[in-house]
Amino acid sequence: MKVALYVCRVGEGWSMVLSLDIRVDVVWWLEGGSGRHVLRWLLLDTALPLSQASWLVEHFEMERGMDQWGQREWQSYLARRLDVYEMASGETEARKSIAGKAGSTAVHGNQVGGVPGPYPAGQWAQLERDAALLAERISGRQLLAAEAEALLADTAQPPEEWRAAAQLARLHGRLSITAALEGPATRRRHAWLGRARSAPRCHRCGSEARQRVPCAACGLAACAYCEACLALGRSRACALLLRSAAQGAVPRRGEVPRRGTALAPTGGGLARWGLSAAQSAAAAAALAFLARPPAGDEPGRFLLWAVTGAGKTEMIFPLLQHTLDRGGRALVATPRRDVVLELAPRLAKAFPDTSLATLYGGSDERWKDAQLTLATTHQLMRFYQGFDLVIIDELDAFPYHNDHMLAHAAASSCKPDGNFVYLSATPPARLQREASQGILTHAKVPVRFHRHPLPVPRLIKMITVAECIRKRNLPSALKTNIQISLKRDAQVFVFVTRIAQIETFVNLMRHTFPGIHIEGTSSQDPDRASKVTAFRERTIRLLVTTTILERGVTIQRSDVFILDADNGLFDEASLVQMAGRAGRSMDDPAGRVVFASSRRTRSQVKAVAQIRKMNTIARRKGYLHPPSQT
Repeated sequence: MKVALYVCRVGEGWSMVLSLDIRVDVVWWLEGGSGRHVLRWLLLDTALPLSQASWLVEHFEMERGMDQWGQREWQSYLARRLDVYEMASGETEARKSIAGKAGSTAVHGNQVGGVPGPYPAGQWAQLERDAALLAERISGRQLLAAEAEALLADTAQPPEEWRAAAQLARLHGRLSITAALEGPATRRRHAWLGRARSAPRCHRCGSEARQRVPCAACGLAACAYCEACLALGRSRACALLLRSAAQGAVPRRGEVPRRGTALAPTGGGLARWGLSAAQSAAAAAALAFLARPPAGDEPGRFLLWAVTGAGKTEMIFPLLQHTLDRGGRALVATPRRDVVLELAPRLAKAFPDTSLATLYGGSDERWKDAQLTLATTHQLMRFYQGFDLVIIDELDAFPYHNDHMLAHAAASSCKPDGNFVYLSATPPARLQREASQGILTHAKVPVRFHRHPLPVPRLIKMITVAECIRKRNLPSALKTNIQISLKRDAQVFVFVTRIAQIETFVNLMRHTFPGIHIEGTSSQDPDRASKVTAFRERTIRLLVTTTILERGVTIQRSDVFILDADNGLFDEASLVQMAGRAGRSMDDPAGRVVFASSRRTRSQVKAVAQIRKMNTIARRKGYLHPPSQT
């Protein structure tokens, strides 16, 4: 894409501006549209690649004597700046596009040198309405040009000239216009190290964009694009990105402003949700945090550390209500589409009078404006400072965990004075350290809704699964423990590390336990959903699986066996999550968990310690049933 580029002198200094429709800027600055006194206005280029124009605007620097510069001086300035851009980015065409272009000028009220004609006066009023509509629709989002067109196509009366409307909205300060990729850094290496060329970074996902292709849109032979977020549309160096931060919250009638007045955490706001004592205490701590005034220029962060099966979803309802009552917008993000689909009806039922948008790959609601948004974490890349409250569910789960792209998207989606609430049964080590050091405000929910202790894993010694398959025999310790589970009529999870082992190991288990319906499943199994359903309905009694079922699956009366528990694929968090499949039901809260391995590892020891610690906290706080009732 190519744009116009100009500079103007208003008040104390010069500004450099890119334009999607230079006719709009002529009216704005030279025909009195801005209402400001313009001392000088100079058109530098009418068709500059967006990547270059955006970089020039971002790195514009005033120099002495600019007020006396003529065409030659401005051409020299542009050539120098584009030389820096060329060295940093490696683009060889940078200087070609500006040869002989600078020089269409205007001094306040007097046009000189062929300034383009202004936008038609008779259409200006409609353009103002279109600009307001565009800014309103894009509010809280960041969209590529094609996405903006799709959003506007979903509008009752889409603007006829949306680029002109976007330019006017930008001049009004209601949205920003930039290239989708951030330009290269200007710092140079020492001469003996050669030129300093830095890869541009994607504004949308924060990833480095190292791929380059010839581009017909901007005419460059090596236009960079981002591979990381390609599934959401190609983010290119010359692609237009429109951004508009959401407006401030407007409290509902009778409510206090958000984060302004302290809230009674244990009052009626919690009573309506039917929370347990442990859930209420955690929700009250989170509400007290949300009621605090902003502490800085970045969103606040709160960790809700709740054991598996603690009822995290119910605990976020008061937080959502708090935000909605103050006129704010709330987002619940989770890494997995199936969780989005599961939560949608629960949120709709809990907040029947609140507009809800449900976003995932293929959703037909992606342009819906709503007070409450439920989305997969990948969808956050289309939002920009749009939410007062962002709740990240399953913070430690794939693909969100250790994905800097999704973390960048989440950070961009929250307003600077908003809040993040992280939900996790197994927070990453960094957040655990911050919580223990008092850096990260947090609350722990150390007990499940049924108020029984978490099952503490037993560690047994056995040979590897690979050796069992080779010897065609199971160790007696494993056979004995599985027989105990089957005899007590439990559903048995057997977790292994490798998909390739499942089929052979299932056959070995069938031979060892004849008469028991045993199946295996993994991420590559097209029948996984039906097998999980059959397991839940007790048609299947023993299920051999991988970590694909370590979370998000609740099976009544289940026991858990983790084989090769010393394998590096099973870290502390994974072991805790798999162990969390046991003891979740009210009628069988004391399910059995076994870590089976040839050696004891730090991950196993820490997982057991974490579970014991949660039980200790729950007992100390009086959250557990008295011993006589367990």
